[in-house]
Amino acid sequence: MILYIAEKPSLGRAIADVLPKPLKKGEGFIRAANGDCVSWCVGHLLEQAEPDAYAPEYKSWKFDHLPIVPDVWKMKPKYKMRGQISVLRGLVKEATQLVNAGDPDREGQLLVDEIIAHLGVKGAKLQQAKRLLISDLNPQAVTRALGQLRLNREFIPLSTSALARSRADWLYGINMTRAYTIQGRKVGYQGVLSVGRVQTPLLGLVVRRDEEISHFVPKAFYDVMAHLSTDAQQSFSAKWQPSEACQPYMDEDGRVLSKGLAQNVVGRITGQAATVEKVTAQDKKQHAPLPYNLSSLQIDAAKRFGMSAKTVLDTCQSLYERHKLITYPRSDSRYLPVEQHAMAPSVIGAINKGAPELTQGCDAPNSKLKSKAWNDKKVDAHHAIIPTEKVANLGSLSPAEKQIYLQVARQYLMQFYAAYLYKETQVEIIIAGGLFKTKAKQETALGWKQLIKQNKANASAHDVATDSSDDELGTIPPLTKGQTLLCERGELLEKQTQPPKHFTDATLLGAMTGISRYVTDPEVRKILKDTDGLGTEATRAGIIELLFKRGFLVRQGKAIVATDVGKGLINSLPLSATTPDMTALWESNLDAMSRKETQYQAFMQPLTTKLGELIVQAGSVLPTALQGVKSPTPFKRKAPSRKAGKTRATAKKTVRKPRVAKA
Repeated sequence: MILYIAEKPSLGRAIADVLPKPLKKGEGFIRAANGDCVSWCVGHLLEQAEPDAYAPEYKSWKFDHLPIVPDVWKMKPKYKMRGQISVLRGLVKEATQLVNAGDPDREGQLLVDEIIAHLGVKGAKLQQAKRLLISDLNPQAVTRALGQLRLNREFIPLSTSALARSRADWLYGINMTRAYTIQGRKVGYQGVLSVGRVQTPLLGLVVRRDEEISHFVPKAFYDVMAHLSTDAQQSFSAKWQPSEACQPYMDEDGRVLSKGLAQNVVGRITGQAATVEKVTAQDKKQHAPLPYNLSSLQIDAAKRFGMSAKTVLDTCQSLYERHKLITYPRSDSRYLPVEQHAMAPSVIGAINKGAPELTQGCDAPNSKLKSKAWNDKKVDAHHAIIPTEKVANLGSLSPAEKQIYLQVARQYLMQFYAAYLYKETQVEIIIAGGLFKTKAKQETALGWKQLIKQNKANASAHDVATDSSDDELGTIPPLTKGQTLLCERGELLEKQTQPPKHFTDATLLGAMTGISRYVTDPEVRKILKDTDGLGTEATRAGIIELLFKRGFLVRQGKAIVATDVGKGLINSLPLSATTPDMTALWESNLDAMSRKETQYQAFMQPLTTKLGELIVQAGSVLPTALQGVKSPTPFKRKAPSRKAGKTRATAKKTVRKPRVAKA
């Protein structure tokens, strides 16, 4: 008997639907006519044991217990999942072949692997276990996946990476939260100070941005524009480029701070002859953006529709599980397997039938085109989020579901259009010895941008926000080197420097996915790739929401700002715990582990050492920045719950135990 262990019931049902009929449904499993079974995990059936599972005295929060580092890690069944574990125990014993059908990502790999290990599977049954990778819940896609089973042991590095991430989150979260909550009480702060490996550096980004804004002092700077005309009375403008002699009157960003200097330039150029010094014209092309992964979809949906990261993720899950209109959404890949290109005609056909408005007034997509998205070297367990071959009934979708489906579908269609072509012309002009520059862009072929421009007429301002590459097109007359022009007048433009903008859902997600921009240590930045980020595709939305839930962040319109508690916590922690450097490096190592480029111990040992140093730092300084700050969830003594496992005596002596965030 083959036993397929899915991540959740919806996936289990999708597998069972393509097995031999009739199907027999049992409690927690489905049996096919040939005897094969499908069961499921309902997410993680096991969880990391609490500290008191390692030593009873850890039930109370005392600084001298820290850091708590298990010698042998313990997992325990989740209380409500014991029944399903029992079902799986019986089925695993009966099975001759096991198939891991977890979702196609790190967590999906781990949650099935850990239950297989918990049930004591060994020997040939373990070695011959298979891996089923399903990214599309429609029957034809599931059937294809069943024909492409791989050995589960090929994915051990992926599982090990997820396990290391889970243990790192436990070590960091448990120890740092206890340390700073205990220290916080010494200065009168009565709440739980949740500190996480990912959530705290993310909070640090917001706090520092807020502080930059609050301390910002605007200053005036000046530009000079030359308004020019040709002999044929064709007009255009060019901007002054200050020379090295102007450096003493400029800031570090090259802005002129002296009004007098700028006024002098205006006076010198008005009514003067100008000479075209240089004309450079280049034919350029821009290929279609890649299909979405989860983060890029969340960023675009935040810009375009004002959706939070969690709303996008929840909407995607509904489109994937309930409607079966998109592929697996928790993907960090923006590429597609080459063999999937053969499905392009049927996917395009389904989009055109269900959402014809996407291509209305445009050239037809060419399914024979193959963009750079199809690349087997950049696809492993999962691929980019794309529409399925199922025809959408847009009328049956919620407004959010419709918006996300159309966004995903349009991004996929872009792969079947030619590149966007344009000519870029740059001109340098000399007036009274000063250099002025201008440039223009002339479209020659819209290509994939047809899909954006066609919809602009009916779109709101939010709807076109994702087309950030579509610069305003300036126009200049035909010019030649040496041509004489007239500067009719110079214009002084007085401007003010602007503070940085508050983070929004889109920009905070962008920071998480490209964290190297915010790393302060140049040596760490050298190690990171541009794509290295904080957290995973599956966890980022939850981490952001957790910071709101903890009372560390609030929304003010679209802006995300830190609360007094969030600011107090960041200003009480050592810098290394609040900047992304350390966590970004750990995330990079976890990613390398999944690719077999580093080992488990090579990651865990430095982390444990660093944790010990951080605990010593926590004990040496009181978090005075939290003095007088009111907790958003005030500490209250109460009778212990069964779940917390406290005795009455313990409850009187200890700080209420929080649910420590994974990240």
